[in-house]
Amino acid sequence: MTTVYAVSDVHGHPEKLRASLQQAGLADAAGNWAGQDTRLWFLGDFFDRGPDGIGALRMVRELIGQAPDGDIRVLLGNHEILALGMHKFGDTFVPHDGITTRSFERSWVLNGGQDRDQELLTDEEVRWLLDQPVLGLDAGHLLMHSDTAEYVEWGDSIDQINAAAHAELHSDDIVVWWEVWRRMTSRYAFRGPSGPEIARIMLRHLGGHRIVHGHSIVADQLGILPENLTGPHLYADDLALGIDGGAFDGGPCLVVELVPL
Repeated sequence: MTTVYAVSDVHGHPEKLRASLQQAGLADAAGNWAGQDTRLWFLGDFFDRGPDGIGALRMVRELIGQAPDGDIRVLLGNHEILALGMHKFGDTFVPHDGITTRSFERSWVLNGGQDRDQELLTDEEVRWLLDQPVLGLDAGHLLMHSDTAEYVEWGDSIDQINAAAHAELHSDDIVVWWEVWRRMTSRYAFRGPSGPEIARIMLRHLGGHRIVHGHSIVADQLGILPENLTGPHLYADDLALGIDGGAFDGGPCLVVELVPL
């Protein structure tokens, strides 16, 4: 039987990722793939905030090359959209009604973008990233980066949503790209009194019995410091599992086993 794991929001800390994978038995002492009958999902945000986003991306791609086909899967996070938008559009003005200074460069800087990541990112890596999906389903878990309901604006099924997002990211329209960035940056849909019902609706339409997401730091939701976090957070009537440990802010890089539902 395949054991499923998920990890999210490495944010430029490959050394934390390597240590967490080793602790989970998914990498050996040299950092090579060691998973047996295992599937590992990365839920996005390799880039920004930490010093070595490109190193995190390349580590994951190396592991993919070592693992049996399909044993490691990647979803795009909002910081992949931001880094790719910066790479593609730079400081180009994003038009909209009213006066604004919106640009991918400005948002990239404000959100912890690292010059080194942009300098080292290759065209081949860009093409590879652009072909990754935004949603997945495995072992009864609906996997996504952002804790948002806005994914359904792309379609009524996982396949529709992934296809629509893929098409938009292969366009040259900066307004379309900006909307993807805005959509992926929204959060907190499953918190508060209405959160469980929103989660139920998404699960009913897209499949699965529990949403697993990164994007929003678990420690903030719990009111503790990231360095004191020891595991993921199950909430919204047990319908949502947050796994962003806040690796860039002193917290752990959580590698979470997903029990089949």
